[in-house]
Amino acid sequence: MTMHQPVLIGIAGGTGSGKTTVAHLVKSRFRDESVIIIHHDSYYRDRGDEPFEVREKANYDHPSAFDNQLLVEHLKLLMSRKPIEMPVYDYASHTRLKERKRVGPAEIILVEGILVLEDETLRSVLDIKIYIDADSDERFIRRLLRDMKERGRTTDSVIEQYASTVRPMHLQFVEPSKRYADIIIPEGGHNAVAIDLLVTKVGDVLRNSDHA
Repeated sequence: MTMHQPVLIGIAGGTGSGKTTVAHLVKSRFRDESVIIIHHDSYYRDRGDEPFEVREKANYDHPSAFDNQLLVEHLKLLMSRKPIEMPVYDYASHTRLKERKRVGPAEIILVEGILVLEDETLRSVLDIKIYIDADSDERFIRRLLRDMKERGRTTDSVIEQYASTVRPMHLQFVEPSKRYADIIIPEGGHNAVAIDLLVTKVGDVLRNSDHA
């Protein structure tokens, strides 16, 4: 019996749109060991050779902030049913830690991040491309609350970053990448019908996957 190829799904959308929520909802519908979630943020380029002041002011919402070459290499390994040593990124210092996280392999690989659909090479390895659409005000509020709670940011710093880089990069790179999506999900994790359809589609691809 020929073993089918894993299904690789990209989930993009603006900051705070609900990408991670959708990824975990999809994961919850399958056996835990059969699904892994890869966060694009884990593949931020290491800036350890730069002064902290420079790292702190860098534009982390621009495509050049990500090491997509390494991510694609890792995804190809996972698609070949080999585990990877995924980078661990520290948001406080804006550097990669020395430790690595061993991940995979798995039947379903979910890759989530704001710019997952922006890069052509990354898009080319995805089986299903999803864009999560959400109201900009709601996305900003989620971003504000998350960065203050989880990353120790001040209100002023979050607002300044949002105005100077997050919003401009969303308009220039994130929003236009929506045209590459196979599926657009309004309202993210609140859209139960869309999640059900996505889960059904993933199940179909798995069953018919002789897409290997």
